[in-house]
Amino acid sequence: MFPATRLRRTRQADWSRRLVRETALSPNDLIWSVVVSDTADPAEPVAAMPGVDRLSLSALAKAAREAEALGIPALAIFPHIDPAKKNDEGSEALNPDGLVPNAIRTVKDAAPNLGVICDVALDPFTTHGHDGILDGERIANDETVERLIAQALVQAEAGCDIVAPSDMMDGRIGAIREALEGADFKDTMILSYAAKYASGFYGPYREAIGSAAALTGDKQTYQMDPANRDEALREVELDIAEGADMVMVKPGLPYLDIVRALSDSFPVPVCAFQVSGEYAMIEAAAAKGWIDGERVMMESLLAFKRAGAAGIVTYFAPRAARLLNG
Repeated sequence: MFPATRLRRTRQADWSRRLVRETALSPNDLIWSVVVSDTADPAEPVAAMPGVDRLSLSALAKAAREAEALGIPALAIFPHIDPAKKNDEGSEALNPDGLVPNAIRTVKDAAPNLGVICDVALDPFTTHGHDGILDGERIANDETVERLIAQALVQAEAGCDIVAPSDMMDGRIGAIREALEGADFKDTMILSYAAKYASGFYGPYREAIGSAAALTGDKQTYQMDPANRDEALREVELDIAEGADMVMVKPGLPYLDIVRALSDSFPVPVCAFQVSGEYAMIEAAAAKGWIDGERVMMESLLAFKRAGAAGIVTYFAPRAARLLNG
C-alpha cells in the first residue's frame, strides 16, 4: 500500500521506463499495404488518403526495395485496375498476365527476400464492387468459391507467398487449401480474413481501388456484424481447421478486443489491418493540428502489439519503420 508502493518510481526516468516496458514494436511487425495500378505513371495520389499513392509497376519495384532496406518483412498488394477490364464475374482476377500476377513478379525481381501477400477477393475486378458472384441481389457463395480457387492458383503460380482470402465466403479456406495442395503449392501460406467486419472504415480504400462508385448495396450478408464477438471465434476456429496458417482481424483499432480474444484463444498468428479509414482519420486530424500525427501513428501501432497482433497491415509501414530504425 501507499507509500510503500509508489508506481511512479519506475516511470521517473527514460532508462527505467524502457527497462520495464511490456510491449515492443519493430519493423518486423509491419506489413506495408500498397495499391498498384495499371493506370499510374508512375504514381497517382489517393485523395482520401494523403501520402498514399497508386503505384505503377516501376514505382512498386522501388517501394519493394525500400521495404527490404527498412526491414519490413512483406508487402500486401491491392489492385486498382482499368474499369474497362471489369465485368460482373471479375474475370480479370483470373488473368495470369494481369496486374496482380505482374505485380507479384515485379516485387520478387526487385526484392527476392521480401514476402508478398495478395488478397483473394473479386471486388477490385467486378463492375458491382462486391467480393463475389451476384445471383440477382444475392452473393452466390459456392460459385464465388470456385472463382476464388482459380484466383488463388493464379497468384501462387506467379510467386505469391501468402494468399489472403478476404471475401468472407463460407468454406473457401478448405477449398483453396485443397487446390493449393493438389497443384503442388504446398508451401503457399493462407492468411484468412476470418474476422472481417461490415465496417464504415473502408471508404477511402474503396476510392483507392476504384470500387466505391461501383458498389451496389452493402456487404452485410457476408461480412460480419460489428456487434458480434463470439462469432469471430467460430469463424477463426473453422478457418484454422480448414488449413489457415494465419488469421486477420479487419478493421483494426475499433476491434482490438477481437484481436486479444483470438490471440488468447488460438495457437496461430493473429494479424490486424489498420484500414484506410483509420489511416485517413489520423492524417486528417494531424493536418488540422489537433493531434501529433507521428506520435499517434506510433501509439496506434503499439496498441495492436499490446492487444496480441503478430503482424500489422498498415499504410504507415515505411514511415513507422524509419522512426523505429532511428
